[in-house]
Amino acid sequence: MVVCDFLKDPKGELLGFLMEGHAGSGREDKGEEIVCAAVSSAAYLVVNTITDVLHAEAVVDTADGRCSLKLPSGRAYSSQPILEGFKLHMLGLEEQYPKRIKVRYQEV
Repeated sequence: MVVCDFLKDPKGELLGFLMEGHAGSGREDKGEEIVCAAVSSAAYLVVNTITDVLHAEAVVDTADGRCSLKLPSGRAYSSQPILEGFKLHMLGLEEQYPKRIKVRYQEV
């Protein structure tokens, strides 16, 4: 299962995310791991847009089976629309694949 924790400050501003795990939908043998491809592609789009297009200061970790991005509190304003869009995308995927994706929120 892919677990995506959205990181929020006490005011509710999104500061990033931590995504871990593997969807394991059983299609790996055919090279059609749709769920993992969807979440991985979306996560990398978010990371690259925030760091390379907006040039926002962020801590990024893309180790095996893990992808995370954390913005400093108080400096995440320009990244909010991107993070909100990613959150909506992940919630939609969670609704479509409830046994493969879990979205949670973590206050930091």
